[in-house]
Amino acid sequence: MDVKRAGNIFIILSGLMLVIMIIMSRNSGINCDEVLHYNHSLSVVSFFTSQGKDTSALDTPVNHLRYYGQFYDNFTTILIKIFGIDDIYGFRHLMSAIAGWLTILITALFAVWLAGYEAGIIVILLFAVSPTFLGHSQNNLKDIPFALGYISGIYFTCRLMSEKGRYSKSDVIFLILSIAFSIAIRAGGLILICYLFLFWLALSGLEYIQRGREVIPGALRKLLLIILISFTGYFAGLLLWPYGLTDPVRHTLESYKVMLHFPDTFRQIFEGRMEWSDYMPWYYLPKYMLITIPVVVFLGLLSFILYIKRILILSAKQVSFLFIIISIILPIIFVIVNRSNLYSGWRQFLFIYPGIIILSAAGISYLIVHRGKKIMKIVLILAFILLSIDPFLFIIRYPAYSYLYYNQSVGGLKGAYGNYESDYYFISQREASEWLIKYLDEKNHRDKVVIGSNFSAEWFFRKKPDIRNIYLRYEERSMNDWDYTITTNRYISPYKLKNEIWPPKDALKVIYVDGVAVSAITERKSKADFYGYKALETGKNSEAVKFFEEALNKDSTDEMIFYNFAVALNRTGEKNRADSSLTECLRINPDFEPALMYLGNLAVKEGDYERAEKYYKRLISVNRKYFEAYEALAKIDK
Repeated sequence: MDVKRAGNIFIILSGLMLVIMIIMSRNSGINCDEVLHYNHSLSVVSFFTSQGKDTSALDTPVNHLRYYGQFYDNFTTILIKIFGIDDIYGFRHLMSAIAGWLTILITALFAVWLAGYEAGIIVILLFAVSPTFLGHSQNNLKDIPFALGYISGIYFTCRLMSEKGRYSKSDVIFLILSIAFSIAIRAGGLILICYLFLFWLALSGLEYIQRGREVIPGALRKLLLIILISFTGYFAGLLLWPYGLTDPVRHTLESYKVMLHFPDTFRQIFEGRMEWSDYMPWYYLPKYMLITIPVVVFLGLLSFILYIKRILILSAKQVSFLFIIISIILPIIFVIVNRSNLYSGWRQFLFIYPGIIILSAAGISYLIVHRGKKIMKIVLILAFILLSIDPFLFIIRYPAYSYLYYNQSVGGLKGAYGNYESDYYFISQREASEWLIKYLDEKNHRDKVVIGSNFSAEWFFRKKPDIRNIYLRYEERSMNDWDYTITTNRYISPYKLKNEIWPPKDALKVIYVDGVAVSAITERKSKADFYGYKALETGKNSEAVKFFEEALNKDSTDEMIFYNFAVALNRTGEKNRADSSLTECLRINPDFEPALMYLGNLAVKEGDYERAEKYYKRLISVNRKYFEAYEALAKIDK
């Protein structure tokens, strides 16, 4: 293709991607991390405006946010404050889209530098059919900006190291900015400094083997420049990070260690069962990438691997390609070896995706430009287009939920449902909240309304003083006082998802993505379940029994009602009815932990230790961190 024509196509596609990504961000939901990071950014801004007197940004024992530089969040909040922006999350999503687009642009420019405009164009097209990346680009001011800093740092490292003689000032400046930007978001950005020295050592060693001692003066000059870049980038990265500023060396290293083994653990669905994030199998990360990255990207990657020798021969930048490969593989190996705490798919590893796209684009570009006759090239182009249809249509149909995409290897989102996480970022809360607001307005309600949700939805109801939002766990909904609930499918038992026990059959509204339920709105028909629980709490067991009987006539799909009903029945001496209630409880959810523990305890009281052991072991297999079960089991063994 003519260089000028290819350049024009590159510019047009880049501009088009920017417009599309900004438009997509306008309808994005608020992810569950955003509220936490925005609130922390307010503390960071207060730290600086109070000249360090407000130290709330340094005291974060619950969410550990002091360990995050989160520069992009802080910078966005500063802009919000300066310009008095009212639509806080709308502006955050705009900034996220810009960070995502810049990541695509830098990656495409990197590909152009490595293999020409054809590769750069293919990079843009591959990103355009990458639902996970585009989905996170709508509202993730943590992982997407880090991806920008990471690929930018690798790009300018490669440019700098490939220069002979005088160095480009712009490359030096952009490399410093890339390192600073990455460290300012996460302490893991230190890896770019490690790469810089590793690249220098490898190139210097190679040149020494080829040319001998004459390369030493030039290598030492480059080493001094690298040291200068590293120190400047490192300290610049601390400028908007209070915890890093207060002790630049110790606190940065401490933050790096915390990020490597994050102290909070979460239960999530993987391979059809709930498991804790710090107990995931070693292949958790590679498998999640394998089942969510579009097949067309893997085909390009396969092409690169098969023709790697020929691709490197055609390129004058073989070492840079090898460096990209290292920048992809090394982080994956590192977390597997260190058994890091991983969760929410591979979003924390979005930073290696641009490198994957470059290699995939290089493989596709080689096949189309350098292999076969014209007819074969047409066949190859059609094949890549066909493989792009599935992810492309998913993005078009569900732009706000594109991060939920699973590829054909698991049968798409339908095949993954109940086996892997779907709306783990609670994105569907926005659509559900907006629907409920409209519903209540049309209903012309006059009383105060309490809306329960399994993650805070306060922002969506901020302009509705008559609505109060409370947090509640879905399985504990009967123990709380509410009028409506908004429930996203995170933390819902995989058994319930697979057997269509959730969403409730009487839900007011269910939000579907590709045929599977991601969020449900319910209206409370009766508060008998709540009154029964309050009676049970105060020891009014007979009264509790009556309330639970009434509640079960209204809702026979809530395992907690059956459980509490069984407790009340046992206390009133109705053991047989209690057993029947517990049986129904486990029919709804065979892995319901309170019921398994209660059955074990009842068996101990009856002296049936064998049956008690069965329940306790079952409970441990369901939740390896249910420590009461271990204690109870130990007492039996004694």
